[in-house]
Amino acid sequence: MAMSQFFDFCAVADAVGNVSSRLEKARLLGGYFTTLSDDDLKRAALYLGGYRFPLREGRTLNVGGALLFGAIWKVSGQDETWLRERLVATGDGGDLAFEAWQCWTEAPTQGELTLGDIESEFASLAQTSGSKQKATRVEAFLVRCTPLESKYFVKLLSGDLRIGLKEGAVEDALARMVGESVALVQRANMLTGDLGEVALLARHKQLETARFQLFHPLKFMLATPAASLEDVEKGMPPAFVVEDKFDGIRAQVHLALHQPHDELLHGTVEGETNVRVALFSRTLDEITGAFPDLHRALARLLPPDVPGLVLDGEIVPVVGDKIAPFQSLQKRLGRKTPTPAILGEVPVAFIAYDLLFTGQNELELPFQERRAKLENLAFDGKTARLCESRQFENVADLDAEFDAARARGNEGLMVKDPRAPYKPGRRGREWLKIKRVAATLDCVVTSVEAGSGKRSKFYSDYTFAVRSSESDPALLNIGKAYSGLTDSEIAQLNEWFLAHTTQTFAHGRVRLVEPEIVIEVAFDRVQPSSRHKSGFALRFPRIVRLRDDKPTSEIDTLDTVRKLAEAEA
Repeated sequence: MAMSQFFDFCAVADAVGNVSSRLEKARLLGGYFTTLSDDDLKRAALYLGGYRFPLREGRTLNVGGALLFGAIWKVSGQDETWLRERLVATGDGGDLAFEAWQCWTEAPTQGELTLGDIESEFASLAQTSGSKQKATRVEAFLVRCTPLESKYFVKLLSGDLRIGLKEGAVEDALARMVGESVALVQRANMLTGDLGEVALLARHKQLETARFQLFHPLKFMLATPAASLEDVEKGMPPAFVVEDKFDGIRAQVHLALHQPHDELLHGTVEGETNVRVALFSRTLDEITGAFPDLHRALARLLPPDVPGLVLDGEIVPVVGDKIAPFQSLQKRLGRKTPTPAILGEVPVAFIAYDLLFTGQNELELPFQERRAKLENLAFDGKTARLCESRQFENVADLDAEFDAARARGNEGLMVKDPRAPYKPGRRGREWLKIKRVAATLDCVVTSVEAGSGKRSKFYSDYTFAVRSSESDPALLNIGKAYSGLTDSEIAQLNEWFLAHTTQTFAHGRVRLVEPEIVIEVAFDRVQPSSRHKSGFALRFPRIVRLRDDKPTSEIDTLDTVRKLAEAEA
């Protein structure tokens, strides 16, 4: 079977973007997939799922919006002012390239690129260092693109096709293509972290042979806020597990002996032990380089007879044996390679509270069995610590335990069902969280407005939203806040908002922005409101902190807001 044309891929992506029905999207994808060779099926499934490389690979393109804009400007020769205006209007670099190429008289009209060419270009870009060299490569490739190809090449480089197609829709299309259950496809994708490989397994009826692959981040199991102690009593068995809820950043650790062919994988090799160590945040981004002071202690957790480990836990700032306030950890967030001074000023520890893999998949085991295996690891009690886990039978005892957790410097309590398996990406009743008394919600910024006074040059007033429900990602505004962040944070966010505006109002004073900036918001109370679609508003909201560690898919829902309102009524 001949190499598939990239133009055909672009045409299918465009068609998918023009229909709203998930069933129709799956039909279009399924029909396209059947025309592809095995190699091109792997590429197309991966790219349509929003990836350039399999999740377990550490390769990155590092091609930013400014580089892409410059390449579009240089190749198309269009007026810079017009291009910037169109970028604000479209909010998408791929759409900008399409418009620019339609005005560019020298743009190719016949597509000659293949999906193999795209794969080769991605591999070359990942190996190219320096923005100038990367820009030269991107420009040379764009010259070969038709208008439609330029649109989707830029979209792929930016990491988001923006055609209403998420990874789940590709999984659905693969399941429909081969007549298998979507749950089986999802399980294979969760285990392998490679949507392209899953597409091949599906085609050849081998989905059940999928095995867990280390060094790709699993989605984290999530906890549901408990509205009251009665809520805990209803949801838990007679005997349940209680742990401190740490005020740090969630992290997943992958460990395995280094192999010579593993150079493309995430992580770094700890020299003394020859163990590959990788850390991932709850947004599934690799953060290994940000915490070099954890590598050796974590590497030593790998027993000599175990081929690999995956741990779930929390990175916290520490002062000796005690956990320090989260604010001190903020000095280290956002730093890919912290300086020795910062490492000395803000030491950290990893606290493990779950075990997901030990050379075999442990996800389906009950929590109490996973916990027993976790306790067999050799934690040093300093840099690598084991979360203390206690069994309770009386919900009334949680009041005192909550106060004790707060006295230990932690955020509250986690209550867990000892019978529960680990459910990646799921928020259920098996894990409940009891947080600090002062109410906070994790929300996402949906629009920004220019501030006043010394902040008049910045977009410093943020309107924020919660999700409609766990199953409905629609965003519902619930308030507006303009206090709590530092001038430095506001200045940094201002640049981001300018680059990620989707629509402007009031002569540019108000901007709708891409909903990606998550903030933790404190407030005095929840009250009914006809001003917002959510039906509620927060009284005296103020921003507690940025939640860089949290994706939009994990913000609070309208149901949580409703329960808070009912508790206050």
